[in-house]
Formats: sequence, structure tokens, C-alpha cells
Amino acid sequence: MVDYHAANQSYQYGPSSAGNGAGGGGSMGDYMAQEDDWDRDLLLDPAWEKQQRKTFTAWCNSHLRKAGTQIENIDEDFRDGLKLMLLLEVISGERLPKPERGKMRVHKINNVNKALDFIASKGVKLVSIGAEEIVDGNAKMTLGMIWTIILRFAIQDISVEETSAKEGLLLWCQRKTAPYKNVNVQNFHISWKDGLAFNALIHRHRPELIEYDKLRKDDPVTNLNNAFEVAEKYLDIPKMLDAEDIVGTLRPDEKAIMTYVSCFYHAFSGAQKLLEWIRRTIPWLEDRVPQKTIQEMQQKLEDFRDYRRVHKPPKVQEKCQLEINFNTLQTKLRLSNRPAFMPSEGKMVSDINNGWQHLEQAEKGYEEWLLNEIRRLERLDHLAEKFRQKASIHEAWTDGKEAMLKHRDYETATLSDIKALIRKHEAFESDLAAHQDRVEQIAAIAQELNELDYYDSHNVNTRCQKICDQWDALGSLTHSRREALEKTEKQLEAIDQLHLEYAKRAAPFNNWMESAMEDLQDMFIVHTIEEIEGLISAHDQFKSTLPDADREREAILAIHKEAQRIAESNHIKLSGSNPYTTVTPQIINSKWEKVQQLVPKRDHALLEEQSKQQSNEHLRRQFASQANVVGPWIQTKMEEIGRISIEMNGTLEDQLSHLKQYERSIVDYKPNLDLLEQQHQLIQEALIFDNKHTNYTMEHIRVGWEQLLTTIARTINEVENQILTRDAKGISQEQMQEFRASFNHFDKDHGGALGPEEFKACLISLGYDVENDRQGEAEFNRIMSLVDPNHSGLVTFQAFIDFMSRETTDTDTADQVIASFKVLAGDKNFITAEELRRELPPDQAEYCIARMAPYQGPDAVPGALDYKSFSTALYGESDL
Repeated sequence: MVDYHAANQSYQYGPSSAGNGAGGGGSMGDYMAQEDDWDRDLLLDPAWEKQQRKTFTAWCNSHLRKAGTQIENIDEDFRDGLKLMLLLEVISGERLPKPERGKMRVHKINNVNKALDFIASKGVKLVSIGAEEIVDGNAKMTLGMIWTIILRFAIQDISVEETSAKEGLLLWCQRKTAPYKNVNVQNFHISWKDGLAFNALIHRHRPELIEYDKLRKDDPVTNLNNAFEVAEKYLDIPKMLDAEDIVGTLRPDEKAIMTYVSCFYHAFSGAQKLLEWIRRTIPWLEDRVPQKTIQEMQQKLEDFRDYRRVHKPPKVQEKCQLEINFNTLQTKLRLSNRPAFMPSEGKMVSDINNGWQHLEQAEKGYEEWLLNEIRRLERLDHLAEKFRQKASIHEAWTDGKEAMLKHRDYETATLSDIKALIRKHEAFESDLAAHQDRVEQIAAIAQELNELDYYDSHNVNTRCQKICDQWDALGSLTHSRREALEKTEKQLEAIDQLHLEYAKRAAPFNNWMESAMEDLQDMFIVHTIEEIEGLISAHDQFKSTLPDADREREAILAIHKEAQRIAESNHIKLSGSNPYTTVTPQIINSKWEKVQQLVPKRDHALLEEQSKQQSNEHLRRQFASQANVVGPWIQTKMEEIGRISIEMNGTLEDQLSHLKQYERSIVDYKPNLDLLEQQHQLIQEALIFDNKHTNYTMEHIRVGWEQLLTTIARTINEVENQILTRDAKGISQEQMQEFRASFNHFDKDHGGALGPEEFKACLISLGYDVENDRQGEAEFNRIMSLVDPNHSGLVTFQAFIDFMSRETTDTDTADQVIASFKVLAGDKNFITAEELRRELPPDQAEYCIARMAPYQGPDAVPGALDYKSFSTALYGESDL
């Protein structure tokens, strides 16, 4: 994406500039004076180096994890430059040059140099930090480089009132912690040792996270750990410091503290950052300055798509999170009987929403403008090339014409020479008139380029104006020369009319050949077979004129030969070339040969394009032919399945068999879809985006196929469930058909389910008293709770069967009980306790076992139980 957030400040880092800070106005020099030398910092206090390693590593990982990676050792993991470049891309939101993937030292140095060059492009002066030191794992230089990055991307842009960078961050901390006892932030080292300042910052913005009044100044380790843990858990700020290291150090490392505190600033200043991002982005989106070339406009389009794909989505999430945090904070304050939090003017939720609305308004027409500009530039390139071709041809023709017209040769010419000059001038006027059309075309193209705002219109206009001025001058000179010749004209000897006739016919013929060569070399762009066939038709029409043109050429050449024959017969000594024209027979033959060569080339180009368009049309028709069969086939099968599901032909087993056979026929049809997918793939590879031969798309076919498979599977399942219900409840085939007939009668829309009113009408038809009196309504509600326990408002056929089977089937008979146990026993005359416990719920299994006598038959096995004894216990001997 383009750098529409560019920064202008400069920073230095290196042994000569110490740790180097940032600030507004003259604060940068003050910070440099306070920092001392970076090398001396590390040499004098190893504890500081330890703190910096931990803090800088955690800071880097807080950004790298957004890209799905992290570092373990800050000295080692940046040596090949890959993660260093990735870190800069994440924190800047910009693209760096493509890294080199080789593992040699030169590849690593090149990658690190790309990162350092990017840092330098942001106005940061890296003094004495070279790629070789980073690749070699120099700890001091690596820490120095990371500190420079932190200063530039995390601290530099901090601004509070009229201060910025370090001083702005310090002022922000002072303002936020001012109301808290035992907190006096004066620096970024000693002021933070007791941990109260960290807790105060959190409590000021998220009071529900910290019980500040319970913290003790004399317990710094607890205070620090509390702040670090809360920040990591609730604010997504990783733990960058160790409480013990801070407490155990006389003077904590300032750079580590600044880095960590800057994370609090960025965490709590989300609204301001979002507003700043919106304000920086809107001018970029509203920039409608067109570029000069297609490549530049395509880059702008790619930058815009990169903005939508990469840069905007995190801001959408950030906006949503800000609103959530704001609402949560207000709720917490209200529940705690505390005043509502009121952001400063310009940073309210409404300001963010207004800014966001303005952003989307600016974005709305940007892409359309970019695409229109690209199409305009394509048109302009084509017109500009056409202008250059015609202008070059015309300029080549006019070369020397002014000098020829200004030549005062008639002043010393003989009478016969003057007559020749007059005829020559007439031929030139004919040629001049023939070129009038080209001049008008050149002017028209230049005008169109102006209207379309061509970037190089100045040069086009200059060239066009020169051609027009020259054309006017030629006209004026032509007129002046004619007048001069006519004034000195006297009676001359007969002039060779054949030469004049040759000149008059050769000039337009020569112009025709030049125009033909232009047309034969003209570029074309087509998208349909009709367009290319139109060009072929026009080309064929042109070719049909070639025989006449060839006869004209031969006639012109015959005139020339006749003139030579007459001159020779009459012993006339010709001065050389035809005095009336510069178009010689050699020129005519050369250009005619060129036309003859260009015709087959044009044939080949048109036929090649025709073949391509025919291939595309074949792909369209091939896909349409298959799709127009598969689509209706799927629709027909869907309708047939719906018809089968409501008909009552044969037994449920017959219906199930029919449906499974139907399912197999559907599955067997899958190769037709595979073929269609292959054809669709060919269409996509050919970049064909429309097909007038069918209304079916591959997406529609896929959806229909999945619905068909789902519908047949669901219908088979419904019939299987009906069989299970029938067998379990002892429902006869006649009863099942009667149930289906009743259900279908009231299923008016054939949707496979009854609404409450349809179901009530069905019950009434079956003799149930569910009329609108109170008792009938209560009975209907009771039945609805049985058939529609989920309160969906629909009664399926399966629910209807379950209800009717419960209503029409008495309790199981003894024979049914024995038959049920026999099924569980696998047709044996006995059943074991283990089988009962495996097949029945625990309470039912124990109930049956307690009422069964041991089985005494000849095929008995240990633990065998006589399930007939259970039936006897329930029904007595008379039922067996």
C-alpha cells in the first residue's frame, strides 16, 4: 500500500548519539544529552542489558505474533533479516522489498540492509549500525537497532498538547496519575520502582481491574506483579519486565521502562489513534489526481485493494473493540455510582462514528474512479499510438514540400518548362487534397485525447498544431505558386498528357495503398465471435477490391510505359523522372508488394483470433448443453422425490426399495456433474465470464445437487423410521396407509409437515374433540405438546405416526412381549442377564431379571433366563 502515513522527523542512533530519544521542538537534543553513550550503558550496568533484552524481546513478539511467529533470542533470531523485515512490515503496515531466501551470509546481509534502508526511509539516521554487526549477532548493535525502531514507531508519534515523543509520553503519564496518592512520575526509572505508577495508569482507564486503595507503597514486588499480570491478562500487553529485577536495581533501565509504558499509552489511546488513522486515510481516498500511465493507475488499484484486504479489517475490529470497551467502562462506572466517563472533545464514540462514515463515503467511489481511469488510459494509449502513426506518415509526406513550393524555379525556366511546372503543380494539388482527410483525422484524434485528459496532451497538441500550421502554410504556398505560374504562363508546346494522367491517377492510388497499409496493420481487440466475424467480413470486402486495384495499378503502369514509347518514337529526350509526381512505378510496385504481404498476415491474425473466439464459443455451448440437461434433471428428480414421499403406493418396504433404487440412479448420475465440473474448469481457464446459452451456473448446479442428495437421504430416513415405528407399535399396513392418507389430505402445500390449524382439522376429521371451547383447546394444546415438543409450529409425519400409534395401540400383549424378548435374544429360547443389561436401560433390565425364572431347556447355558416366565408374571397363563 502507498505510504499515506509518512513521517518527516529524523532520528540518529549509534555510539556518537547514545540511546537517542525523540521529542518535540528542542527535546531531541536534551534527550540525547541525558542518555550518555549506548556502549557505556551496556558495559557499566549488565542489569540494564538484561532488562532491555527481556523488554525488547517481548515488545517485538507483541507485534510478530500478529504474523503468527515470534523470536526467542534477540541476538540470533534477527541475524538472517527475515523476521526483522516482517517486524517492520507489521508495525508500519507497509510492504518491504521481497526478501532473499538463501542461507548464505550475503543473503542475510542483503535482507538486513533492506530493513535498515526502510528504517532510514522513515527519517531515521542509523549511525554506526551496519548489517554485518546484526548478522554477526552483535548484541549491543542489535539492541540499539531495536531501540531505534521502538523510538520511531512506538514513541515518536506520541503527542500531548505541545510536547511529543519522550516528553509527550512523560506528560501523559503525569496527567493520568496526578490524582493518585504516593505517585509522582518525574522520569522513566526511579518513579516506577514501587509499581504504584503502573497500577495508577491501569486504574485510571480501567478502574474495574485494579483495587488501588489496597496497594501498599512498601510492597513494590506485589504492586509490580499485579500491574504486569493485569496488563497481560486484560489489556493484551505482554509482560516485558521482572518485578524482582526492577526492585533489585538501583536505577531501572529507562529504555525498558519507556518501551513498556508506551504500550500502555497505545492501549489506552485507541480512539485517538483510530481517529488519526481515519484522518490520514481519508485524504488518500479522496485523492483523485489521475496518473499518467496504466501501470501507475494499476498500482493505485492494487494499493486500494491492499488497503481493503490488509489495512482496513484490523481497524474495523479496533472500532468495534473501542465501542465495547467504552460501553463496558460506562456500565462499570454506573454500577459503582461513579460519574460517567466523558472523553475529551473530538474523541467521543460519535466522533469515531462520524469519522468512519466519512471514511466509507470517501472509499465508496474510489475504486470506480480507479477502474474508469484505467479504461480511460487504455483508450488513450490506443489513440495516442494511432495519432503517432498517422502524424509520422503525414510528416514524412510533407517533408520537403514547403521547400518545393517556395522554389522559384519558374523565374529561369523556359516556356515549356513552365508548362511542365504548372502540370506538376496540379498533380501536387491533387495529392494535397488527398491528404486532407488524414490531417482532419490527426486533428480529431488530438481533440479526443484532449477531451479524455491525456497526460501528454501538451506534446500532442504541439505536434498537431505544427501539422495544422504546416498544412495551412502548404495551402497558402500552393495558392501562391499557382498564381506565380499562371502569371508567366505562355503558350507552350503540347505537354505530355500521359505523364499528367499518370500523376493524377498515381497520387490517389498511392494514397489508397498507404491507407490500406495503415488499415492492414491496425490493432484490434474483440471479445465475441460476432465481433471478429465483423472484422473478417470487412477484411473480405477489402480483399474483393484488390482485383480492381490491381487493374488500376496495371493501367497506371501502362500509361507510364506508353509515355516512354511515345517519347522514344518521337525522339523526345526526357529529363528523367516524371515531372508531375514523385510517385514512381517502383514506388507503386513496392507499396503494392507490401499490401500483398500484409493481406495474408491480416488473414492469419483474424483467423487466429476467430479460432480463439470459436473455441470460447464451443466451450460456452458445451457447458450450456450439459448444464441445460443436468439442471432440469435435478429439478425433475426433486419433484419426483416430493411426489414419492406423499404417495402411498405399495408397502413401506416397497417404498423404501423404490427410494433406494432412486438414490442409486441419482448417485449413478454423478459422472455427468463431474463432466460439467471439467467443462466449467475449462471455461474458467479461458477467462470466459458470460454464457448466453444457459441460465444455469456451476454454483446453481452444485447447490441443486447437494439439495437432491440431502432430500433423497432424508426421505429414505423418514420411511425407515416409519417402518421402525410400525414394527415397534404393531401398526398394520392398512393403518399406516390410512395415517398417510389423512396426513396428505391436510398437507395442502405438500411440504411434508402440518401447521397447527391443518393438524387441528386432521384431528377433528379423526374424531377428536378439539373445537374452540376451553376443554377442546386444552386437549389440543396437550396433543401439540406431544407432537411438537420443540414448539416449532410444525407437525411432521413421523410425529403424527408416533401420536396415532400411541392413541390406537393398546399395551403390549403377552405374545408381543415374548416376541420382543426373542428379538433381543437373537431367536434363542432364553436370554442372559448380560444381554438384558446391554440392550435395556439399567432400571428396566433389573426389573426384568428379577421377574424371570432360570431356563431349564436342553440348550440352556449358565445364566440363561426364561423370558416366557416374565410374560407369565405379567399376564398370567391365560395370555400365553
